[in-house]
Amino acid sequence: MKYYLAIDIGASSGRHIVGWKESGELRTEEVYRFPNGVQEQNGHLVWDVEALFRHVKAGIDAAREKYSSIESLSIDTWGVDYVLLRGDEPVLPCYAYRDERTEAVIPSVHEKIPFSELYRHTGCQFQPFNTIYQLCDDLAHGRLEGVTDFLMLPEYLMYRLTGAKTREYTNATTTGLVSAETGEFDLALTDALGLPRSLFPKLHQPGERVGSYEGIDVVLCATHDTGSAVEGIPMQGNNLYISSGTWSLLGIKTPKPLTDEASAAANWSNEGGVGYNRYQKNIMGMWLINRLRDELCPGKPFGDIVREAQESRFDSTVNANDPAFLAPESMKAAFDAALPRSPQCEGGYFRCAYRSLALCYRDAIAELERNTGKKYEFLYIVGGGAKNQFLNDLTAEATGKKVVALPIEATALGNLKIQTER
Repeated sequence: MKYYLAIDIGASSGRHIVGWKESGELRTEEVYRFPNGVQEQNGHLVWDVEALFRHVKAGIDAAREKYSSIESLSIDTWGVDYVLLRGDEPVLPCYAYRDERTEAVIPSVHEKIPFSELYRHTGCQFQPFNTIYQLCDDLAHGRLEGVTDFLMLPEYLMYRLTGAKTREYTNATTTGLVSAETGEFDLALTDALGLPRSLFPKLHQPGERVGSYEGIDVVLCATHDTGSAVEGIPMQGNNLYISSGTWSLLGIKTPKPLTDEASAAANWSNEGGVGYNRYQKNIMGMWLINRLRDELCPGKPFGDIVREAQESRFDSTVNANDPAFLAPESMKAAFDAALPRSPQCEGGYFRCAYRSLALCYRDAIAELERNTGKKYEFLYIVGGGAKNQFLNDLTAEATGKKVVALPIEATALGNLKIQTER
């Protein structure tokens, strides 16, 4: 029996999942789980990458205790964020994407290259935390002096395991610096922004080997977790998907990026898949629910939260994608400010959040169908949000689609699928 290890790290937790083929089916077992989250440091939001690496190694040890022979492993995380290196020394801190450091530099980036031109080159949606703006902030503050490499987080963690610096395609497409035409870093853009060419070498595809760690092959999955999640969906035909976690990523597979004016105006993104393009949009997702829970009722079981939301009769909604909800000091206050009147109970806030998400899904699907000129029958939902039957029902009602909720570890399954089929 051959065993494989998927290390799937999200913004709030990470997990190590061992997979193997049995009677033609992929079987899995979670062997290690650990918490994750942004930390405040000197007025900024950062990731503790040393703690992440310690957990990566501890989880590998836990996997080997139970499965003595592991063929390969791979790591996926969220996109956008990265670690700079001077030789082998990391340039810390590793800033988190919800930090506000890019706000001042965005206008100067768009003065050099208008966003419409950026979109024509890359097809990458505008988000204030895109890597392109983070790197330009680094440049403006002298953080790139002497820097030899920048590695996206999964690449950095695999480098720490193997000593090899490898840049992977699907995660690179979240940077806003990859050509939609060539699938490689767009050096015309990096030159125009004054970013060192040496930081943008050739990209590698999912399935390629990086190196080894204590006798285990380390290989590239789709290291952007949404890329792996889409690979993990047992989808019939080409239909809509939502990878529902901290963010809800709603999209469709397309043969190539769509960089037309309508897509730019509606801020759709094109991100790399395994042999296809993912035409998708970021929607705020379970971040709203998690932050409300932390503030209103820490530790309350999600089952109770859903029940109270169902029982509430509060029916006002907000624009769940409003930037006011990205990183507010108080999520409750952000909802209060956006509503004509505030809910009178906790359940009202959660009902508002769930209904608002469903309406955002509806509007995004309508945009997608206009932009692609196609109608889709099914909407596949995977990830943590797929477990929420109330939200699934609201989504089906709002969108008119047949919702197929698959409460599976789709990201880990996709990570493992790429390893087993390479």
